[in-house]
Amino acid sequence: MSGIIGYPALMPGFRWQDIEVEGVRIRAAVGGSGPPLLLLHGHPQTHLTWHKVAPALAERFTVVATDLRGYGDSAKPPGGGNHATYSKRTMAADQVAVMRSLGFDHFAVVGHDRGARVAHRMALDHPGQVTRLVLIDIAPTATMYDRTDKEFATRYFWWFFLIQPFDLPERMIAADPDFFLDRHLAGQIKVEGAVDPRVLAEYRRCYRDPATRHAICEDYRAAAGIDLEDDAEDGDRRIEVPLLALWGGRGTVGALYDVLATWRDKARDVSGHPIDCGHSPQEETPRDLLQALDAFL
Repeated sequence: MSGIIGYPALMPGFRWQDIEVEGVRIRAAVGGSGPPLLLLHGHPQTHLTWHKVAPALAERFTVVATDLRGYGDSAKPPGGGNHATYSKRTMAADQVAVMRSLGFDHFAVVGHDRGARVAHRMALDHPGQVTRLVLIDIAPTATMYDRTDKEFATRYFWWFFLIQPFDLPERMIAADPDFFLDRHLAGQIKVEGAVDPRVLAEYRRCYRDPATRHAICEDYRAAAGIDLEDDAEDGDRRIEVPLLALWGGRGTVGALYDVLATWRDKARDVSGHPIDCGHSPQEETPRDLLQALDAFL
């Protein structure tokens, strides 16, 4: 696996393609049949984070798993002066355009980590397209920043490190990108051996690309700036579609927040529960995640 389009050993039955949306190339894996379901990964992963659950979901759904712009093998455009190129509004628009290009005007979305933040914005900006929403291991971005304290800043230090001005974090991570990525995953994954070595090799390959590292910083810079401005403008709006919030029972989000309460401030129809894992149930406890998704979707 070295950046080729396709990982049939990991996601059997899927096909891979690059889709151009508004001049930006998005890598997508598509498989299965049935109602459309979009899967959005987080940091520092790629769409391969779903490899343990995507084939099972493809038995019931047409599954589309993409690399967010800036990540994996999707394009990595410059961030711009206010980092708007990596705003969640822009990233959400990418994914809606991908689904439209595949013939899907309405679809369910499952987002993890950064992908869940993109999905949150998508449900606000494109309510006519999103039918159901699953957000994995996040509280709302604005809520997490508003409630920052020493414990959160310590546990999620990268929220404050990656937003530093160019090119401080980029240079520092460049000294040993494998070390930074591996330590990041080790701090969040609570089920030993959960990350397949082949998938870890892909995460490392992508993280070694300076353009990827810069795009990741831009993603976080946008979250601390323009995304908060967009959220403030939409402070009175609520997500209208059913929302399932899932979080790792051994992770930071569930320890620091009443997750359901934070989302009931943002959405009208919220349910959810913890899963016995760390940050990434799709890799740590895929059966439990599939059970929750099957019941909700």
